[in-house]
Amino acid sequence: MTILQSMSDDGILEITMDNPPVNALNINDTFELATIFNEVAQNNEVKVAILTATGKGFCAGVDIKEIQALSGNAGILDVNQACYDAFAAIYECAVPVIVAVNDFCLGTGIGLAGSADIVIAAEQAQFGLPEVDNGALGALTHLQRLVPQQRARQMLYTCETADAEELAKYGSILHVVPLADLLKSARSLAQRIAEKPDRTIRAAKRSANGIEILDIRNSYRYEQGFTFELNLAGEGDKARQAFIDGQR
Repeated sequence: MTILQSMSDDGILEITMDNPPVNALNINDTFELATIFNEVAQNNEVKVAILTATGKGFCAGVDIKEIQALSGNAGILDVNQACYDAFAAIYECAVPVIVAVNDFCLGTGIGLAGSADIVIAAEQAQFGLPEVDNGALGALTHLQRLVPQQRARQMLYTCETADAEELAKYGSILHVVPLADLLKSARSLAQRIAEKPDRTIRAAKRSANGIEILDIRNSYRYEQGFTFELNLAGEGDKARQAFIDGQR
């Protein structure tokens, strides 16, 4: 994958995940996302950030083939640390983060979108956690920032997806727009935020995080503990190999 970055004159940082066709995130690129969002704290020129993707999907999750190719528990340990860092970096980014979801948003994609301040989605976008089918757990923490708790549990247990229109009804997606208008909509909102006083917006971001009831770092880390257990029990390996063998 390639992580593309561009910066506008008015302080809008755009980060684009580019790994067609499904934007599965490998370990190094997930760590790179964490680094990019963490570095915003030292760059006062950035006023707001947009995260989006090219290709068919926003993010289909982690790179299962990469995890399976690594020996022992190295793959699951590294990918879980990378996801933990990336999700936390987006949530704690010094400026507001807008996620523009162009199509399916699964697994790791839920962690990215659910960590953001604002989500805008294309009409065809689908959101879901296929973790149970992958012999893993994680990002229910972030899904619960997008859908009500009992709907989130039903999606977790069944691996069923929800469309953008449903999430918009919950208020977790600000706008559902045609794909051709997705970036235009995200940039328009980003420009409105960028016009506000820099110091005040950064303080507003810290304030918003500070009053949130759920500690998403600890909540997600708790989920990851069960992923480690399932991996040690052999469930993760079995599910990943079935995926590679085309059995699901």
